[in-house]
Amino acid sequence: MNELEKAQLQIRCQNKTQMKKKHGLKYQLYEHSMSLASVAIVAFWIIAYSKSDPNTHWGSFFGNAIADWSGVLVTVIATKYFYELGSAESRQPPKEMLSRIGGLLHRHSLSLFLIVTGIGWVVLFVHMNPQARWGEVVGNIVSEWTQTFGMVILTKKLVERHSKESHRQ
Repeated sequence: MNELEKAQLQIRCQNKTQMKKKHGLKYQLYEHSMSLASVAIVAFWIIAYSKSDPNTHWGSFFGNAIADWSGVLVTVIATKYFYELGSAESRQPPKEMLSRIGGLLHRHSLSLFLIVTGIGWVVLFVHMNPQARWGEVVGNIVSEWTQTFGMVILTKKLVERHSKESHRQ
């Protein structure tokens, strides 16, 4: 990093600190706007599906939208808090790790989170009628979780040329 880049980074950090102090809650809402918007959209789809006839095109669409936007929500929030070593889809873990086992759990917390919650969705789905109103939605969520977990695993080892998400260009 050259001197100009260091100076620009320092100015950005100072501006960010000043903005936090000046705007408080407004800044916090801004900092979490993607998470909040994703939660609001999922809530909207759940309400729309609850009030619709699942045997209509719109009802079916709302059910699918719940699963799809749940995937977006988990991607936004889980990649914000969990890590997956080698995955471009998650934050990178800090350099310092507490212990071997703790470090292993920490470095792969995104996969572990998706596996544990995915098992929860599968258990719920197994105990539901897959043809029932909410059974289809939960089945779609299981599919979405599988897709999200697959994407995390794929981004650990595979690359796509000219993709910002790939760790090798």
